[in-house]
Amino acid sequence: MTREEQRLAESRDRKKHWKRWGPYMSERAWGTVREDYSPHGTAWDYFPHDHARSRAYRWNEDGLAGICDRHQKLCFAVALWNGRDPILKERIFGLTGSEGNHGEDVKELYYYLDSTPTHSYMRYLYKYPQAEFPYAKLVEENRRRGRSEPEYELLDTGAFDEDRYFDVFVDYAKAAEDDILIRVTAANRGPELAEIDVLPTLWYRNTWSWGEGAAKPTLRAEGDKVVAEHPSEGRFNLYIEERPGLLFTENETNAQRLYGAPNPTPYVKDAFHEYVVRGRAAAVNPARVGTKFAAHHRFVLSPGASAEVRLRLTKGERAKPFADFEEIFAARAREADEFYATVTPPELSDDARLVMRQSLGGLLWSKQFYHYVVRDWLAGDPAQPKPPDGRRRGRNSDWSHLYNSDVISMPDKWEYPWYAAWDLAFHCVPLAMVDADFAKEQLVLLLREWYMHPNGQIPAYEWAFGDVNPPVHAWAAWRVYKIDKKRCGAGDVAFLERIFHKLMLNFTWWVNRKDEEGNNVFEGGFLGLDNIGVFDRSAPLPTGGHIEQSDGTSWMAMYCLNMLAIALELAKEGRPYEDVASKFWEHFVHIASAMNRLGLWDERDGFYYDLLHLPGGAETPMRVRSLVGLSPLFAVETLDPELLARLPAFHRRLEWFIDNRPDLTTGWACMRRTGVADRRLLAIVDRDRLRRILQVMLDEAEFLSPYGIRSLSRRHREQPFQLAVDGRVHRVDYEPAESSSGLFGGNSNWRGPIWFPLNFLLVESLQKFHYYLGDDFKVELPSGSGRELTLAEVACELSRRLSRIFLRDDEGRRAAFGRAEKLQTDPHFRDYLLFHEYFHGDEGSGVGANHQTGWTGLVAKLLQQSGESPTKETT
Repeated sequence: MTREEQRLAESRDRKKHWKRWGPYMSERAWGTVREDYSPHGTAWDYFPHDHARSRAYRWNEDGLAGICDRHQKLCFAVALWNGRDPILKERIFGLTGSEGNHGEDVKELYYYLDSTPTHSYMRYLYKYPQAEFPYAKLVEENRRRGRSEPEYELLDTGAFDEDRYFDVFVDYAKAAEDDILIRVTAANRGPELAEIDVLPTLWYRNTWSWGEGAAKPTLRAEGDKVVAEHPSEGRFNLYIEERPGLLFTENETNAQRLYGAPNPTPYVKDAFHEYVVRGRAAAVNPARVGTKFAAHHRFVLSPGASAEVRLRLTKGERAKPFADFEEIFAARAREADEFYATVTPPELSDDARLVMRQSLGGLLWSKQFYHYVVRDWLAGDPAQPKPPDGRRRGRNSDWSHLYNSDVISMPDKWEYPWYAAWDLAFHCVPLAMVDADFAKEQLVLLLREWYMHPNGQIPAYEWAFGDVNPPVHAWAAWRVYKIDKKRCGAGDVAFLERIFHKLMLNFTWWVNRKDEEGNNVFEGGFLGLDNIGVFDRSAPLPTGGHIEQSDGTSWMAMYCLNMLAIALELAKEGRPYEDVASKFWEHFVHIASAMNRLGLWDERDGFYYDLLHLPGGAETPMRVRSLVGLSPLFAVETLDPELLARLPAFHRRLEWFIDNRPDLTTGWACMRRTGVADRRLLAIVDRDRLRRILQVMLDEAEFLSPYGIRSLSRRHREQPFQLAVDGRVHRVDYEPAESSSGLFGGNSNWRGPIWFPLNFLLVESLQKFHYYLGDDFKVELPSGSGRELTLAEVACELSRRLSRIFLRDDEGRRAAFGRAEKLQTDPHFRDYLLFHEYFHGDEGSGVGANHQTGWTGLVAKLLQQSGESPTKETT
């Protein structure tokens, strides 16, 4: 094993707690539901960015390149000032939902460059302009722009013209579980002398101001170090190599500034801003004690010059804390390279290795301590004003059991600094490549009794825990199990069995709550696809009635097959699981039959559509060519004859059902016909419907982009779907980038862009179909080209197109960077990658949240698979 693998093993065996410290701090804690105590749930307005420097957070901290312990008691981050900004740069800035012309959006340039799974080595880069940061300009210009115009970004402001900026690298290396070396390097990229203040900052999250009786910790100067003492966490020492100014204050709200009320102490949260930016020496505590500390360094840097700050945060006493500093850093960087060499296929190009490494590094940086105790949030804190009465009947009021206090993988720690159930499931697949233990823990966590609702529902996301995300948890559990089994040589059956029983509860919730007519056709709601449909599918329809969803039904068919696969694996060791497997097989049959009999399949178009049921009983297909109609491809599984022979009870039941229920097993892939190597196929679509769907999906005038599969057919650019209701026309147009619709805040678009998670599922489905159909089944790619490929070859081609978003082309350009020339050509930008939420349907440029490494990190799995045989079943 590599040294990093040894650390992972030590963590697994609880011999050493290597993961106690990590990048568990958010990029944004303001504007969140947790911090919102307003009467009407206006989170962005109640706690704006302007308050963040002065108001103590109740639930979570944020900071620049921040780390903390896994309970976020003691925190470390970096603050900066360029001598011109109106505020000290302590956190990442962005627009609120109402300020952006496409919803909330971060407006900074920062990069997660590297991390090992135990965070023994981490690297972060923040690009800080030397001119005054254009806060007001970013807000005003984006407010001025309409939804038809692109977002106005930091690069557009000229903030980086003539390279007048600093590169600020923050590196971490662990000497031991509680011994962390920190290096902050500021480099002047500009043509002239430039000043920068660097303030490494250590503080305690405020746990004492809410009336819960928590004892208050302290930070104090003591000799050559700063001592941090906490009643439950013990003592830490922070050593600073140079002797800078030592600034102390309290992590307490500046009530005078925000509310005109007297402060209980003269030393409050924004003291360092007051001291550095406004020159108020009285803002900091001359006694050099408090709950927040900063080491104040000021540098004047020549063009191309850099300055370095070195610190060490440790539980132990160190006579010479910096004697082995460089040696440890070099060792951890080398060990990180050795570890990633075990994950990255050797045949990948250097550029592909870079993409894979940064995507996995970003995924690991996106962990966050997430704290939200809904019961306490609803009731309010004893020492604080009582929440408005409407809160007890408002947002998340029926989730009072929810007790969140864990390190969780976030979709994006600025735009989405809260977990989302289906995002998290996708995160766990690339996470399993580097840390299967963490991936398994994450999947189990959301099914624990303090997360899962007593009725069996999985919490969706903090804005509405009761909303419905696609049920991909079982798929993720099965994928993580297989990835782990391949890497370790043995499967973690205990994990699989543990999660299977909790998933049974969730499956039952779906069956009981989301099949309105009891006909095995499902109406899941918006299902994570936001504005993909004509209407908000989670709200009452303007037509009345309800929608039977092609995607909702397909997700449930896929759920059945995922649970079947898990049950069959468990049945190898526990025969009672054969009966459970039969249950899921039969349920799948009912869903697949209903899908094909009850109007979701359109024979004329050779495509699946949502079906609108009107109050009078009339039905009309919603002929929108979207991922809704491709989702039936996700429901596919194959069974080997060896497996059936090993499980005779299940096999007998299978054959009996096929023989005796022809009413349910005709019109789709019913398993009667064997395929390659006598395999059986379970799928919603038979080979004829598969061919017809793929003819549409692989058409460049419809779904097929140079960079993957679009979420909406390009045909709707010239032929938008329209539906007139009570004199108002509802329409769906092809929009390859940002959305012009205000549905779900307008900051997410499923009407044309390329989304990695569902593209990943399409690639996997094609591989599974090929596993059954073999080399004799070929389709045109692109449709109409006369170039016929097997489904395995089609899957490989889609993987290449998705990877092409990030990889340099023959001209050295990356599609993800779009038309931003500085990103494309500047040596200080072109190899620093961002992993966006989704991508332009025609150009491949990044759109939406730009640190969505979570599910876009699936590119790492695609790159890893690129060297494997396309005829093998996906692992």
